[in-house]
Amino acid sequence: MSEIIIVKPEKCVGCNACIRACPVPEANIAKQVAEGKFITSVMEDKCICCGSCVSACAHGARDYIDDTEACMSQVGNEKMVILATPSIKAILPNKWKGVLDWFKKKGCIIFDVSLGADICTWAHLRAIEAKQVGNVISQPCPAIVKYIENYQPKLLQNLSPIHSPILCTVTYIKKYLRRTNPIAVISPCIAKKMEFADTGVQFNVTIKKLMEYFEKNDISIPTHDPNDFSYEFDDQQGQLGGIYPRPGGLRDTLLAHDPEMNIATAEGVHSVYAQLDMYAKMPDTKHPQVYDVLSCEFGCNMGPGSGTKQNVFDVMTTMKGVLNEATERRKGGGLFNRGEDKLFKHFDDELQLADFIRSYRPGRPTPPPNEQQLEPIYESMGKHTDEDKKYDCHACGYKSCRDMAIAIYRGLNTPNNCIVHAKSVLLAKHSELANKHEKLAAITEECLQLSDKLKHDIGEIGSNMTSIGESTAKTHERANVVNDLLKNVVTFCNGNPTMDENSVKQLITILETTIKAFGAVDENVNVTNESSESIKKSIEEITTVIGKLNDVLLESEKQELQ
Repeated sequence: MSEIIIVKPEKCVGCNACIRACPVPEANIAKQVAEGKFITSVMEDKCICCGSCVSACAHGARDYIDDTEACMSQVGNEKMVILATPSIKAILPNKWKGVLDWFKKKGCIIFDVSLGADICTWAHLRAIEAKQVGNVISQPCPAIVKYIENYQPKLLQNLSPIHSPILCTVTYIKKYLRRTNPIAVISPCIAKKMEFADTGVQFNVTIKKLMEYFEKNDISIPTHDPNDFSYEFDDQQGQLGGIYPRPGGLRDTLLAHDPEMNIATAEGVHSVYAQLDMYAKMPDTKHPQVYDVLSCEFGCNMGPGSGTKQNVFDVMTTMKGVLNEATERRKGGGLFNRGEDKLFKHFDDELQLADFIRSYRPGRPTPPPNEQQLEPIYESMGKHTDEDKKYDCHACGYKSCRDMAIAIYRGLNTPNNCIVHAKSVLLAKHSELANKHEKLAAITEECLQLSDKLKHDIGEIGSNMTSIGESTAKTHERANVVNDLLKNVVTFCNGNPTMDENSVKQLITILETTIKAFGAVDENVNVTNESSESIKKSIEEITTVIGKLNDVLLESEKQELQ
């Protein structure tokens, strides 16, 4: 299958809204990338292209690809067939005619899919009357078809073999009108691109992308009266088939022909797929004759490719107008006097039921893991008790913890995306950090004490250095005095070769003064020695403190590594 639903990773915030909105279990795969960010991408072969994730994404991370650009590049180059689905009237109530006129002016041929819807109704009635089918599930919705093929292949025996209204129209154009022109369908359906891949329809042009194209290229579309539902198509306009886009559209058209028919309906991604699973478990005797199902909650008129600005009440009003107008045309020229439908009589005369039959390709659903296989997954999610396993907070996007565990088992998710697991890991890390913080505080206190001791010892060194400086200066001063005295003694002796008693007394005085000076010098030397010893001791203490500081820091580093 070609890519239809796309993801813009730079916009994805990992909020799991896409998983929560998705009705199937294997369409999304969540992975943790750089910096712990989660990105949820699409499993193309498992996606049913219902578009729910596109509508649910509030960050613009999900979008879809259709054929608008490719189609518009070909318009005007060759004569193209444009199929207008009846939902265009509800989505563009006062512009749909202007849109079709724009294509017509480009040389396109315009057909009404409502006619194909009438053929679809006729084919169902004739197949049921001929007992060619049993109790059937309707299949105009390709998302429903893909779901049954991928996830409930046993229901393929119940899935209606009648083509959808669009492909009934395509068959009518190709086989009965013998037109070979390229075909483009204007619809609100993203998933139709899957249906067209094998049926020769070249372009699925969604209304949303088409209107964006017109706006981007400054193409102005004129308005018209929204209560006028007639249009000059290049073939006849459909009748009751115009209400197919609303919920129960097939039901209402069938009941108009056979009011006694047993028909049930369901729509909306959050109910229809669960009901289909329930349908698969029920015996056929409890199935309605026709189970009319649509993926979109309000039908095709408000589908993800519609881009509609209309609310549900606007759409209901438009569909009522379509029904009234079609009913009047049917009464005026569509019924024989005895109530027989002229249009269906024409189909009986001109069409072959076998031409509107299709087949399906069953997929291979992934078998679910058993409880023994899930047990290690629960453990990895931090779920150790039965209560843990039934937490079911839905934050991961899944309906239950078990669904999340199955997704992890299949490689579609990771335990880190479980909020309970993430909280437990966060709490454990917080506790670990708190313990480390306490140890760090104790280490810091010890470092501060050592720092204070270091400051004190440095102060001692400064004081001792000052003492050394002062002692050195005094020593220098005393040395000069002694030097002068000795010079005087020498001078005195040289001047007195024969010393008398007075001279000897003078010499003794000089020598005594010299001795005192030397005593002062010796005292200063002792002070210096003592200061040196103090310095040495201080240095040894500082070395010890630094050693302790290093030991503390090394221990801290070891604890961090652990």
